[in-house]
Amino acid sequence: MISAENLSKSYARQTLFDDVGFKINPRERVGLVGRNGHGKTTLLRMIVGEETPDSGQIVIPKGYRMGYVRQHLDFTEDTVLGEGMKGLPETQKEQHWKVEKVLAGLGFSQQDMQRSPYEFSGGYQVRLNLAKVLVSEPDLLLLDEPTNYLDITSIRWIERFLISWPHELLLITHDRTFMDRIVTHTMGIHRKKVRKIQGDTEKYYAQIAQDEEVYEKTRLNDERKRKEVEAFITQFRAKARLVGLVQSRIRTLEKMEKKDKLEKIKTLDFSFRYEPFVGKYVLTAQDLGFSYDPSAELIRDFTVTLRPGEKVCIIGPNGKGKTTLLKLLAGSLTPRTGEITRNPKTVPGVFEQTNVSSLMDSRTVEEEIIMSYDDIDRQRARDICGAMMFEGDYALKKIEVLSGGEKSRVMLGKLLATPVNLLLLDEPTNHLDMESSDALLAALDSFEGAVVMVTHNEMFLHALAERLIIFKNGSIEVFEGGYQRFLEKGGWGDEEVTLTPAKKAKSERENGEKLDKKELRKRRAGIITERSRALGPLEKEISRVENGIDAREKKLKTLHAAMQEATLARDGKKISGISMEIHTCEQEIESLFTELEALTHEFDRINAEFEERMSVFEQI
Repeated sequence: MISAENLSKSYARQTLFDDVGFKINPRERVGLVGRNGHGKTTLLRMIVGEETPDSGQIVIPKGYRMGYVRQHLDFTEDTVLGEGMKGLPETQKEQHWKVEKVLAGLGFSQQDMQRSPYEFSGGYQVRLNLAKVLVSEPDLLLLDEPTNYLDITSIRWIERFLISWPHELLLITHDRTFMDRIVTHTMGIHRKKVRKIQGDTEKYYAQIAQDEEVYEKTRLNDERKRKEVEAFITQFRAKARLVGLVQSRIRTLEKMEKKDKLEKIKTLDFSFRYEPFVGKYVLTAQDLGFSYDPSAELIRDFTVTLRPGEKVCIIGPNGKGKTTLLKLLAGSLTPRTGEITRNPKTVPGVFEQTNVSSLMDSRTVEEEIIMSYDDIDRQRARDICGAMMFEGDYALKKIEVLSGGEKSRVMLGKLLATPVNLLLLDEPTNHLDMESSDALLAALDSFEGAVVMVTHNEMFLHALAERLIIFKNGSIEVFEGGYQRFLEKGGWGDEEVTLTPAKKAKSERENGEKLDKKELRKRRAGIITERSRALGPLEKEISRVENGIDAREKKLKTLHAAMQEATLARDGKKISGISMEIHTCEQEIESLFTELEALTHEFDRINAEFEERMSVFEQI
């Protein structure tokens, strides 16, 4: 468990957070949310000691180990497996199988594990750093945007890995679905304060919205009362017989807290310009073939026709050709075989991770937007800059001083300035925060033109994809249908570990009907054993918490009796001390009841799943 007390941090004129505190309790998996630039990564760096707060402190127990994935690459071993084994605790130095399991989950093949770390791309090298941290089994695991360097199959693996993480976790990610599936608590940096709640991001943002609505209603009500008091004072100040009432109102006015109107928080708010299109198809790719290495063809005999207005997502493991295919469709690469035919009315707009290199360092953000299209004047450019969160003087910042995320927003801004009817997007959410990703999703959903997008964000896949281009098992296929249908048809081959209880029960019922009674008893006994293993630790935790509550309630009863004696004796010092003890004891009881509620909910949820699975065998 770690705790932060009275933390404050500022850079130049910007305050990130002011006098904040929070705790990460045992076994909590906490999602950290907040807008870009509001201090999420800074807070992580402060926890691991790479940044220092301006005031306040972070209290970390002695011997408490933290695992933080650093971007710095410093490999000393000859093989990926050897490098990964450096992360193992001293007592597990020979347990290479643990490292192999994690490396495989992160996309390394058995052959890859025997290669040098320096033979891999930067993304895979960061994965190796992640593997070293995971196998080190830290008390607190800190992950900052891990999905940025993972592909969809690795994301699904690490999601399952983290759900069963036995220690504490602090996670930053723009992928709302990924976060919500993992976390037990959500903590947000909002208006320079930190707030933590039990539950997912939906519950957190609903609570924030409710609190701000209550604040605004209270502020308006207080403002109305203030005006009424001020009017009374003005009207009756000169009347001698009412001087007492007037003075009373003046004192009331002095005591009234004046609440400031909440500042409107900037957010991405945009829509893409649509170039009208008439035709049966936007583009057709016929028998495409491409390779960077003549001995290893990356794309072979690929054919697809893109219809007007449809949304197509390209999915699959990294390094298999997704971005290459997007570049072929965009025309920035030429196919080795086959051809791409575009309708004469097709006007494409392209967003690639490498496109930021096309920005001119000497230009300002505003100048880059103005240069995007002929009809963009300064006012319109400023409007787009504002939509991309470059308001006021920020629009005059030079490209050379921008961060990678800011440059990506400039590229999106240039797309907004250009009328198009085909968007070709390569991982557009990587440098956006959660709120900005939501805004992009809404903009793409309402765009009238066609969209082809490479993404591993499952929220985008579920919400947008009408067809899929899937890189899987060394081949490419066009899947007619959305992402949910793809998963239901077998998906990535890992769906058995994410089946709902109902689907799992159905599967067991169908399989059970084919088994004899001896095998059924064996299966049933296996489920009972599995349930015992799953619920045993929870039962112990529940018992521990219940005992803690019982002990503190007995202590509270004793303290109340002592308080009565001290009150009768008029012992002020003793009353003060006992009062503090009572307050502490009541807080501990409240905290334990919250923990008990969470444990009981988890116990009931798991038990219900096993009961449903057991009911299958009663019906056969």
